[in-house]
Amino acid sequence: MGSQRLLLLDTASLYFRAFFGVPDSFRAPDGTPVNAVRGLLDFIARLVETYRPTHLACCWDNDWRPAWRVELIPSYKAHRVAGAGDAVVEQMAISDSTEGEQAPDDLAVQVPVIREVLAALGLAVVGKNGYEADDVIGTLAATAMMPVEVVTGDRDLFQVVDDTRAVRVLYIARGVGKHERVDDAWVKAKYGIPAAHYVDFAVLRGDPSDGLPGVAGIGEKTAASLINSYGGLSEIIAAASEPSTKVSPSVRSKLGKAIDYLAVAPTVVAVASDLELPVTVDDLALPTEPASPAAFTALVDRYGLGGSAERVVKSLAAQR
Repeated sequence: MGSQRLLLLDTASLYFRAFFGVPDSFRAPDGTPVNAVRGLLDFIARLVETYRPTHLACCWDNDWRPAWRVELIPSYKAHRVAGAGDAVVEQMAISDSTEGEQAPDDLAVQVPVIREVLAALGLAVVGKNGYEADDVIGTLAATAMMPVEVVTGDRDLFQVVDDTRAVRVLYIARGVGKHERVDDAWVKAKYGIPAAHYVDFAVLRGDPSDGLPGVAGIGEKTAASLINSYGGLSEIIAAASEPSTKVSPSVRSKLGKAIDYLAVAPTVVAVASDLELPVTVDDLALPTEPASPAAFTALVDRYGLGGSAERVVKSLAAQR
C-alpha cells in the first residue's frame, strides 16, 4: 500500500457542512432526514480516494464547550448557548453526550445515526470527556509517526501545521471539493506569520465565532508585525514592558489593558497535545470493508443511504 498516512477528521465540521450543503429532500423511508449522514459518507469517500490514508480517525466533540475553558474566558462560545443566526450555526459543533449548543432539529436527529454508521463501517470515533475534537486532533497529530492530514473548517487548527513532521490541514471553508492544503508557506502567505506562532496570533487578533475578544485595537496586521518583531506572546509582553523597545505607546497601552486576558487566552486557544486517549495511532488502521457488514447493510436499508453507502465502501475496498 505504500507509506503510512493518517487522516484526522473534524467530524462535526464535516457533518455540519454536509447538512447545510446536501438537500434536505434526502430522507429515510420513514421520513427521517439523512442529508448530513449521506453527505458525510460522500466526504469520507472522496477524501479516502484522494489521500489514500492507511489510518483514519473521526475525532469527536465529547464536550464542545469545556468548563475549564469557560472558567478562564467566560465568553468562550457563550453566544452559541443562547442560539445564533445561520452564519454562526454553520460553524457550530454538537455533541450527543453533553448538553449541546443550539442546532437544527433535523441535524440533531442524525448524529446518533452517524455514530451507528461509523461504528458499523469500523471507522474509529475518538473523543475525550471534557475536551473538544480539536484537542483529540492535536494529540493524535503530535503523537503520529507518519504524515498527517487534518480535515477541518476551523482555522484554529492551523496551529498544528508542522512542515518538519509533515502535518498539514485540509481546510474546507470553501467546500470539501475545493479544500486548500495548508502548510507553513500557506499560513505565512495568508497571515504573514509562521504556523508555529498561530496561537499567539489568534490570541492577539481574537475570534468572534469562538467568543474570544482578542486585544482591543490590535488586528491581524499589527499582531503579525509584533510576532515577526519580537516572537511569541511572552516576548511581545516583555518588549512592551521595556521602555527602550520600539513598541508604540498605543500598542503598549492596548496590551496593558488586556493583560488579564493575555494571561489565560493562550491556554484556551491552544489545542491539547498530550491527552490520554482510549486509542493509539496504531489502533486507527483504515478498514478495507465494513467491520459489521450485516449491521451496516441494515442501516443502509433502514435509512436509505443508497449511493453514499456504496461510494464509501468502494473507497475503503480500493485501499487494499
